[in-house]
Amino acid sequence: MLAQLEQALAEEDPKFASSMEGTRRGGPTRLRWIIGVTGVVVGLGLVLVGINTTMWVGAAGFAVMVAAVAFSLTPPRRGKLAVVRDDGTAGPAGSGRRQKSGSGFMDKLDDRWDRRGRDGWS
Repeated sequence: MLAQLEQALAEEDPKFASSMEGTRRGGPTRLRWIIGVTGVVVGLGLVLVGINTTMWVGAAGFAVMVAAVAFSLTPPRRGKLAVVRDDGTAGPAGSGRRQKSGSGFMDKLDDRWDRRGRDGWS
């Protein structure tokens, strides 16, 4: 029953379903934290070596520290939500229909033009 509800949600609103997939309260994973801390330590070591040698080594160390912190704080990428269809095939949610990119100015103009043609305006 729960699988059917999940499948119906994925078919109706695939954007919402994919945003809800794999959510957890912990934030970044433990491996990302370990890589981040290691990167900060290595970058700090390069900054200290750069003080004694050349400025470029210190700049590279600072760049390593910034990249490590950015990597550890960004959430991991998630896979696409798959939907099992009635005929038994599996595929990404919402693959059969076209998604609008947003409600921008051009989309609104297109909608107004379509409504104008349907309603018989001249």
